[in-house]
Amino acid sequence: MKSWHDFLARFTRLAMVIPLLLVTACAGTPPPASNAVPPEGGVDSYTLGTGDKLRITVFNEPNLSGEFDIDSAGIVALPLVGNVKAAGITQRDLEQQITAKLAGGYMRDPRVNVEVLIYRPFYILGEVTRPGEYPYRNGMNVMGAIAVAGGFTYRGNDKTIYIRRAGQTDERSYPLTTTTVVLPGDILRVPERMF
Repeated sequence: MKSWHDFLARFTRLAMVIPLLLVTACAGTPPPASNAVPPEGGVDSYTLGTGDKLRITVFNEPNLSGEFDIDSAGIVALPLVGNVKAAGITQRDLEQQITAKLAGGYMRDPRVNVEVLIYRPFYILGEVTRPGEYPYRNGMNVMGAIAVAGGFTYRGNDKTIYIRRAGQTDERSYPLTTTTVVLPGDILRVPERMF
């Protein structure tokens, strides 16, 4: 009977460690493009930004369709229509801009679809083992972000995290829970604990 109890104890410990190992092992793997889901709020509320990779499809026009990056100036360079400002607007707004440019002398009744293939990375600083830039994953929360960065240092505060959202100038304090979401372009800072 003792061996059965040993087996259960080992199994329980292993079941607690496996999820952490999986998160760490997958840290360098970008999310698959086909599973890209807009973070928190959906397509109509996600604001595009520098570093996002887009798939732009113009119906029945394969030469105008393709994968495009938003450059450091917030611009997408497209065939035929040229540069289009993409940073700071939603996917639907970008679709409307491209449609208007194509309809303005190039095509009659163009149909355009914009899809985010890869979201811009997030950054984590402070009391984590490996601070730096990491690829954003759909549905990411602060606990997952810390796990990807190797976990807390021995001085890391495990109750509070500071987040500066993309486009904001100030960071705000958030509770360190699985309900605190991370968005593309966020800068996370794990502070040092007091005691």
